[in-house]
Amino acid sequence: MLTRCLKQYNEGFGHSLGAKFLRRYATALPQQQLNETVSAPVHLENARPFKELPGPSRYEIVRGFMLGGEFYKKTFTEAVMQLSEKYGTLFHFPALFGKPEMVLALNPADYPTIFRNEGVWPDRRPLDSFAYHREVHRPDIFQGIHGLMTTSGEDWAKIRTATNPVLMQPRNARLYLNTILEINDEFLERIRHIRDPVTNEMPDDFHDDLNRLTLEGIVGVALNTRLGMIHKNRDSPECKQLLQSIRDFFDLSEDLEVKPSIWKIVKTPKFYKLMKTLDLLADLCNKYIDEALKQIEMDRDGKFTSEVGKENSVLEKLLRIDRRIAVVMALDMMMAGVDTTSSTLTGILFCIAKNPDKQQKLFEELKNILPNKDSRLTIENMQNLPYLRACIKEGIRYHPIILGTLRSLPTDVVLSGYRIPAGIDIMISSNLLLRNEEFVKEPNKFVPERWLRNDTEGKKYHIDNPFVYLPFGFGPRSCVGKRIVDLELEITLTRLVRNFVIEFNYSTENAFIPKLVSQPCIPLKFKFEERNE
Repeated sequence: MLTRCLKQYNEGFGHSLGAKFLRRYATALPQQQLNETVSAPVHLENARPFKELPGPSRYEIVRGFMLGGEFYKKTFTEAVMQLSEKYGTLFHFPALFGKPEMVLALNPADYPTIFRNEGVWPDRRPLDSFAYHREVHRPDIFQGIHGLMTTSGEDWAKIRTATNPVLMQPRNARLYLNTILEINDEFLERIRHIRDPVTNEMPDDFHDDLNRLTLEGIVGVALNTRLGMIHKNRDSPECKQLLQSIRDFFDLSEDLEVKPSIWKIVKTPKFYKLMKTLDLLADLCNKYIDEALKQIEMDRDGKFTSEVGKENSVLEKLLRIDRRIAVVMALDMMMAGVDTTSSTLTGILFCIAKNPDKQQKLFEELKNILPNKDSRLTIENMQNLPYLRACIKEGIRYHPIILGTLRSLPTDVVLSGYRIPAGIDIMISSNLLLRNEEFVKEPNKFVPERWLRNDTEGKKYHIDNPFVYLPFGFGPRSCVGKRIVDLELEITLTRLVRNFVIEFNYSTENAFIPKLVSQPCIPLKFKFEERNE
């Protein structure tokens, strides 16, 4: 659909936040301001110069994030929302402390132009501190292969070409069904063990259990290894250290990469803390990777995987292509996939719990293929679950967990009538539009039917512009882990809804804090009541 839409735009034209913030943003932009940029194409020679693009000054940004400033104690996402109310749907963000200038794009009419001109090897600036760790601080670990998150150009293309057949083919991703199912069985046992015997509610720190579930799943897929995060080894210092280091990585990256920071000029305490955190993460993850490599070496006949009915790990498959790529990709999966997946799952569970009619409809679909609680999911019976996938897509829309995606284009382009020079970072802030009535009908309602092609009720809720909904990015640089995330979400939601009636009897207003990856900021006291069916 997106490809077709790009062609249409060629002919015609030549982000998770708290509900309160999203609704405020959705109503803050006047209709005229949104419509001004949806017009006939503007050629480069007729475009307004880049220097005329509105935006805050360096002083406004630095002062704003200082003690007493208008952005003090606000996240970057909240600052962007506030700035867009002042400067419009396309504005300039100044270069600061060694970080390059950036353009914030909040008009979906500009997005086809961006993606159409991204080139053969789309460029997206990495987290510079993350790249520094791999290229300067610890080159001994990475040996010139820095992974998809910190490379661009031909180096990036080489890694992506190697990983796509393993990770991006839906058929290949579904082969990990048994691995994820085994982990989910253990997770359901954990729920029954820790819920309150009277209220059936989870303890306040249930978010920790969701993180453990997603990390265990990622390690299972990446390494065909079990860490025992859910039950067996949950209290081990090493497991706790690994989870805490992943959380610290995202928090410190927000402070160093998103908010104003002088670490490129003077190495700050937070910079050194991040280097120490990344050292620890690399060492812990490499320990598990080394153990998996030894197991692969000892099991050349494949008995280790085949005897338990599991697919070969991502690590083992990539070893056949390039050992260094295999190790770095396994490391990246363990570092980057935990908070993103657990926050996404939390948002979906909020929506399911708060909409019992939709939950019942989903349950009825699931019961058709799983007549009993212990009925087994298979690759075959998962093929036709349209409402399950619609619930997941709508939950991601309702509670997006990132601001958007980034691009740096090889040529000048015209966005909203302004000439944007090649090489400028462009933040495609599409997720900020997902609660905007200009682009989503009744955006504050959870309507999975909007994603069903032939649903009579859902037709009026369809999102007409496909560039508004880009949760995994777009094109060649879309999220390489998308298929694995989809599988983990589908299996987990299926197992939970088939076994429990899920409730959340508290407010979900501002349930997430919008950071680099949005995090739940309220106790996740979900109620899981056993189904009798």
